[in-house]
Amino acid sequence: MKEAFVYLAIAISSLIMIGYAVHMLVGGLVNLETEYLLISITCAVVSGVIGYMARDVIHRRSSRK
Repeated sequence: MKEAFVYLAIAISSLIMIGYAVHMLVGGLVNLETEYLLISITCAVVSGVIGYMARDVIHRRSSRK
């Protein structure tokens, strides 16, 4: 159960970092609304990938028992 908190902390920090990376890449080059849209889309995609990885870990651990 302790590792769930570690996974959660890593997921949150990853989303913050990817949002900041998009901000640094397009900030000032596009409208503010477009920047927020790009950050939202990127974070949604990364959230899906993190969710898929978490599901895979849970599936692999449950099949071992």
